[in-house]
Amino acid sequence: MLSVRHLVTAAGAVPDFDLEAGMCLAVTGPSGAGKSLMLRAVADLDLAEGEVSLNRRDRDSFAPPDWRRQVCYLAAEAAFWRPTLGDHFSMRPAAATLAAVGLRPDRLDAPILHLSTGERQRGALLRALAREPLVLLLDEPTGSLDEVATFQVEAVLKDFLRRGGAIALVTHDEEQASRLGTRRLRFS
Repeated sequence: MLSVRHLVTAAGAVPDFDLEAGMCLAVTGPSGAGKSLMLRAVADLDLAEGEVSLNRRDRDSFAPPDWRRQVCYLAAEAAFWRPTLGDHFSMRPAAATLAAVGLRPDRLDAPILHLSTGERQRGALLRALAREPLVLLLDEPTGSLDEVATFQVEAVLKDFLRRGGAIALVTHDEEQASRLGTRRLRFS
């Protein structure tokens, strides 16, 4: 599915890796080692050298919006540009979808500034999933969540994997890396 070869970011060379359907690459290592830069480079948000392809098709042959729809990057601190969370969806998520990540339906109408960091993280994940990507590039997607919400999000991610998606997950939580990762990549 996703292939990364000879990638060099501002932080240095990244080991080659492949992500197949149903696979989660858990990326760990100390802060500042280049994990987030790797995700951003794969997402084509930062300049980098190397080869990145999706289903054997080179990233450069995709229009950038098409690439980012299929290979969706979710930053540790998600950006919002509309007043409410609900404004970021073409169709409002069902109550069951919201409940799966521990969000109440009324949070869709709350101003973004009134949402907790964890609510914004979960809303951004739902926004990404609504785009039906093939690959998720996740940077600390549960970093601001309590244990219950973390397990809820992990269940949603496991379902994404079961349905044939692939994930590159940056996490400082070694237990999370063990729970979700089918492969590991450690930065030093």
